[in-house]
Amino acid sequence: MNVVDSSGWLEYFANGANAEVFSKPIEQVPQLLVPSITITEVFKRVLQQRGEQAALQAAAQMNQGRVIGLDVTLAVKAAKIGYDLKLPLADSIILATARAYDALLWTQDEDFKGIPGVRCLPKR
Repeated sequence: MNVVDSSGWLEYFANGANAEVFSKPIEQVPQLLVPSITITEVFKRVLQQRGEQAALQAAAQMNQGRVIGLDVTLAVKAAKIGYDLKLPLADSIILATARAYDALLWTQDEDFKGIPGVRCLPKR
């Protein structure tokens, strides 16, 4: 199973330097888990940069994976992970989601560097 964080999705949608690497987990839809908070973050950024139609298209593509909502159990795990690893709220939810489903987290966000279960690509 794979989880791609917001930075990976944005890189993919922008066809950035790491887009090809992120295309591998994103396009393996049956193994793709999508924390709902990543949809929020990506929609907002795409809306700011490219408008509502592009943001809706991005959200629709993200919705092809298995969207994982934030329930009480996941929220508590995320809070503990955020506290232990000093991660921002969204990052802690994304990592907790990956861990809950024994998934590999794909990112280029330096906050995740060195964390087990995370494939952190250098941002180019």
